[in-house]
Amino acid sequence: MNFKTKLSSITIILLLAGFVNLEAQTNPKEIVEEFFIDYKNDGASKALDKLYSTNKWMERATDAITNLKSQLESLNEDYVGKYYGYELITEKKLAESYFLLSYLVKFDRQPIRYTFHFYKPDDKWVIYNFKFDANIGTEIEESAKLYYLDMN
Repeated sequence: MNFKTKLSSITIILLLAGFVNLEAQTNPKEIVEEFFIDYKNDGASKALDKLYSTNKWMERATDAITNLKSQLESLNEDYVGKYYGYELITEKKLAESYFLLSYLVKFDRQPIRYTFHFYKPDDKWVIYNFKFDANIGTEIEESAKLYYLDMN
C-alpha cells in the first residue's frame, strides 16, 4: 500500500468517525429541525416515524403512534391550508436530561402548537412525548388577565 492510498484510507476513516460522533451528539433542537424538514418534504407520517425511531421503547406504542399519525395527517391543505413553517415559542429544561420544545406551526387557517419532550437516559436524546393542539389563543388571552400581571 503506497503513501497516498494509506492517507486516503485514514482520511475516509476519520471522516466516518466524525459523522458517527456527530450522530451521537444530536441534540433536541437538531432532531426537531430534522422533523420539520421531513414533515415538509415527506409528510407527517414519515416525519413521525423518523422522530419516534430515536426511542426504541416507542415500538410498543404502535396503536397510539398510528392514531397520532392519522390526526397529524388530517392537518392538510383542505383543513388548515398551506404550511408556511414554524417558530420556536419556548424551550424549557428540567435538569440536564429532560427538555421541552414548543413551536408555533404556521398554516393559512390557524396556528397549531407542536410540543416535543426529549429525555436523555444515558448519552443520547430520545423523543419522550410529542403532541399538538390549537389552544394558543385561549392560553395567551388567559395570560393577559389582570391576576397574572405584576401590579407593583
